[in-house]
Amino acid sequence: TEQDRRHDSTNAPGMATPRTVTLLDYGAGNVRSVHNALKLHGCAVAEVRTPEDIDAAQVLVFPGVGAFGAAVARLETMGVCDALRRYLADPSRPFLGICLGLQLLFEGSDENPAARGLGVFRGRVGRFDDARASVPHMGWNTCAARAEGQVVLGDDDSERFYFVHSYRVALDASDDAHRYCVGAGSYAGDPFVAAMQRGAQCAVQFHPEKSAAAGLALVGRFLDRSFGRREHGPPPVTPSPLLMTGDTAATKHGGLARRVVCALDVRENDAGDLVVTKGDSYDVREKEDVAPSSGGDTTNTNGSHPGKRRVRNLGRPVELAARYYEEGADEIAILNICAFKGEPVADLPLLDVLRRASERVFVPLTIGGGVRSYARVDGTAVDAVDVAAAYFRAGADKVSIGSDAVRAARAYYARNETPDGTSSLERIADIYGAQAVVVSVDPRRAWLAADDEATEKHVVDPHPTARGPNGETRCWYRCTVRGGREATDLCAVRLCVAAQALGAGELMLNCIDTDGQGTGFEHALLSLVKRHVTIPVIASSGAGTPAHFVECFKETDCEAALAAGIFHRREVGIDAVKQAVGDAGLVVRAA
Repeated sequence: TEQDRRHDSTNAPGMATPRTVTLLDYGAGNVRSVHNALKLHGCAVAEVRTPEDIDAAQVLVFPGVGAFGAAVARLETMGVCDALRRYLADPSRPFLGICLGLQLLFEGSDENPAARGLGVFRGRVGRFDDARASVPHMGWNTCAARAEGQVVLGDDDSERFYFVHSYRVALDASDDAHRYCVGAGSYAGDPFVAAMQRGAQCAVQFHPEKSAAAGLALVGRFLDRSFGRREHGPPPVTPSPLLMTGDTAATKHGGLARRVVCALDVRENDAGDLVVTKGDSYDVREKEDVAPSSGGDTTNTNGSHPGKRRVRNLGRPVELAARYYEEGADEIAILNICAFKGEPVADLPLLDVLRRASERVFVPLTIGGGVRSYARVDGTAVDAVDVAAAYFRAGADKVSIGSDAVRAARAYYARNETPDGTSSLERIADIYGAQAVVVSVDPRRAWLAADDEATEKHVVDPHPTARGPNGETRCWYRCTVRGGREATDLCAVRLCVAAQALGAGELMLNCIDTDGQGTGFEHALLSLVKRHVTIPVIASSGAGTPAHFVECFKETDCEAALAAGIFHRREVGIDAVKQAVGDAGLVVRAA
């Protein structure tokens, strides 16, 4: 909605006049978080509606989100490409490009070869090699290779910023790439341009608005330099070329960090309040029955009825999300575990939770639940892309798709493993990029007797302590839908393979058998999936101690690991998990 796109921008306390930033929002992905970061620094925000808005801008911020071709098409539809080129032709005019906002400055991209970039700099954008590492490059990395005279990155070369991209500008992409690169990153031995500066114009491949304190400080430096330059002399000079290589940067601070993700399972309790809950094998109700209240009213004060087990309430979602951000969580996932029963676009309380959380949380937010096409009660059709768009406008960086991914995978295999562009995964990824699409997999073990054969079901021996009801040692992993309530005949590994082929950029891999048990992650499933896909995997279900995270990272090579209940109940702290991971010799962002 227009209200979603135009956010209030108040000034910081004590500021006599607002610092107005012009924001180029072309309607793709989460721009709300950029608004929130600018508001935090006391800026008013004016959005671009016409080319003249760019011509008149004092300071221009371009948060590129999504796929290269879709972004170019939208900019052309808005008629702003020439105005952008005019603005950028004068290096003294302050500019900050973010992520795709850096890539679009070049001539083109292998992501969409037919789409023409702005051509401000010579060179093309290429793809990371997924034979060398998981793609997208997703998580917290450094820009340790820095040029003398740069102003955007600051002085601490060990700071980590949040990257999420499959394509990059290689350091040797062109003379311009090398000349204006002031900060190099490296992923799997592939050095790339992580930050550029030409005069007062800067661009970064990472997301400062999602990079916690380090990113917010970067935004502050850019704004102070941009607005202060008129009072304190000429704009900054273009810095010297890099003094270090990207490979040197990678070895200096260890490269990409393992991520610790906090999950908030959200649903209404029996009184209609939105609460964070946590299940044991997906059962979120308390073990005991609710005792009747005194008097003649058969409804208890918590909204439950006698004999009905109440929904476990572990806190309010916005407050918990803010707490985890402050405690050092690398990402936060808000999962609406009952969304399959309702209308996500009409779920105003959840969208409000997301909006308010994005004002207090400056690390990536994933929202899951109900991303599908459906019909409203009045018969009006709602498309899955519209559901995702509502979540992105409210502050989500990624959407998690569950049951709809199972339907898409079945159709994919029915077409002899051929994508046709119609699934929610494909269409959302085409607009917002693969990095914005997470597939959440909810399997449980399906045990096989000694003489049973599994057709198209990947057989694996689980961890040594797991056995079937009759002592079986072999199992495959059966996908479920509707929050684990319905079993299917689809193997979890085949779902993951299909999800990647259909455009997903990440997998959230759960296991109903280990959920809430505190006995450790399901390593057998995680390792099996990692052998079959090249996109990042978040391990979920079963964490009980910091050691479980260390074991998971070392034995399965997952890029991230998630927990919920142990953090909600303060049984384990995020800092303790990160301390254990770091002590084990693994790279982790400091809590």
